[in-house]
Amino acid sequence: MTMTSAALLARAHDGGVSDPDPAARPRRRSFSAEYKAGILAEYDALPAGGRGSLLRREGLYTSHITEWRKARDTAALGGLEAKTRGAKRSPEQLELERLRKKNARLEAELERTRLALEITGKAHALLEMLSESADTETRSKP
Repeated sequence: MTMTSAALLARAHDGGVSDPDPAARPRRRSFSAEYKAGILAEYDALPAGGRGSLLRREGLYTSHITEWRKARDTAALGGLEAKTRGAKRSPEQLELERLRKKNARLEAELERTRLALEITGKAHALLEMLSESADTETRSKP
């Protein structure tokens, strides 16, 4: 069965087709340290055959349990805390960081250029000394 565009428009106006609400986008879940610790304790207390029901009930995966155990073992309850991102940097801060990197790169390039000029000057002086000594040797031999 194919619907005409008029039928589709009528269906949309009747509420048969809903527009996706951008505010209702799915969000990543975050778990508190207490929740994680409680789930780990409950998971460890259950026999191996009953652990799947806990995971299904809570909507979790075994990877959650594995990660939370690692965090618990390495850093106690502090390791179970949700990781937070740093504050967003302002455009001025980003520009400042970019300019500092550029300045450091240009300073390094300038130092290399200075070193190359110094070496070239020393090589020139050495060649002049050799040239002068060759001239005096050829004059003194006749």
